[in-house]
Amino acid sequence: MAFLRRAPTGAVCLLCVLLPVVTSAPACFASTSSAASGIDTAAAWREPVRALWMTSPDVQAARADLEAARARARAADQPLYNPVLAIDAENADVNRRTAQLSLTLDVSGKRRARTSRDLAELHVAQAAYDMQRQSVAQRWLKACSAVSLATRQRELGQQRVALMQRFDDLAAERLRLGDISSPERDLAGLALGEAQVHQATLAGNEAANRAALLALAVNTQAIASPPWLRGLPPSEADVVAHAVEDLPQTVQAQSRAASAEAAIQIAQRNQIPDPTVSLTGGRVRAGPVTDHVIGVSVSIPLPVLNNGRAEVDAARADADAAIASLQAERLRARATLQEAQARYEALRHAAASFQRSRAAAFQQRTVLLEKLWRAGEISTSDYLVQLKQSLDTALSGFELENQTWQAWFDYLTAAGRLNDWIDGRAQETAP
Repeated sequence: MAFLRRAPTGAVCLLCVLLPVVTSAPACFASTSSAASGIDTAAAWREPVRALWMTSPDVQAARADLEAARARARAADQPLYNPVLAIDAENADVNRRTAQLSLTLDVSGKRRARTSRDLAELHVAQAAYDMQRQSVAQRWLKACSAVSLATRQRELGQQRVALMQRFDDLAAERLRLGDISSPERDLAGLALGEAQVHQATLAGNEAANRAALLALAVNTQAIASPPWLRGLPPSEADVVAHAVEDLPQTVQAQSRAASAEAAIQIAQRNQIPDPTVSLTGGRVRAGPVTDHVIGVSVSIPLPVLNNGRAEVDAARADADAAIASLQAERLRARATLQEAQARYEALRHAAASFQRSRAAAFQQRTVLLEKLWRAGEISTSDYLVQLKQSLDTALSGFELENQTWQAWFDYLTAAGRLNDWIDGRAQETAP
């Protein structure tokens, strides 16, 4: 039994290497609220996120749509009609040489209505661009958090495999000396096999999460090697959420409603025909007589066959739909914010409580298990079961912290403050 009592000492030495990993803060960001670390998580993310925005195909597509909307807004502010020049020459009994300059006049304000609509569409494109940048940043940050979790779990799994390998070696030596039975030796082997199988799963999970991260953007160094998270994210009270009316999705819905209202004005003004004014000048020669001529004419289409009422009705229906969508977006944004805030508060409270509880005291619990084992108060099987439970608890703690960071990113997105947080502008006080 002397050798059996010395066996856990080596295991505990390995645990001393393992436990700093277990008790350390998460490996994927530095908490903005951690004064001890002195590290600003948001500042560490600025360059990687900016690099992400520059290389993300989704952001590039949204940026191209925004540039197209700007060009359409500039085009809508141009005059609707260009002048028309017509030159007429005729040789007959009467020789005629004339030139005519025509211009259709926008008397109903079609240009103003179209400018209003395209400006509203520009605001829609701007909001879509802001939303796309926010969405890409959110998905990437959450992917980084998932990679951090998978990496930490794999590293802890490696320590567990090493620990189980040590127990297996000790059990084999103990069996050779005749101090333990074959079932006890088999128990150590089974524990090692289980740890190896679980380690393969953890390694595969890490590879899958890294692939998901790299799929979000071009693999630049800043994006592929992001800074790591440490500790817990700040309290939700440190961030003042935007008003619902100022959230990008609500701004986009408002702009669509404004565009639909402008479309009504366009349809109504299209019902009013625009006259065309023509000025003609030239000369006419009949034999030896030459006369100079000048004339003015006005033409106007008659809205008889199509008076444009159907287009007005369709525009009004589209405006009603846009207003209803705006109301739905307001309700959805408000509900999403409340849900994200409540979920984040619950997870952060649970994670903070876990860190303060005995469940996080892995080192003390391992030392206690060793003392009990050496004193013969617990068997080898009990020691392995409780050690496995302690390691599983560590993995659960990692998962809880990861869920807290995921909820933090969701809350910042729902509050419209994700980009502000990255740029260091989210720490505001309520008025």
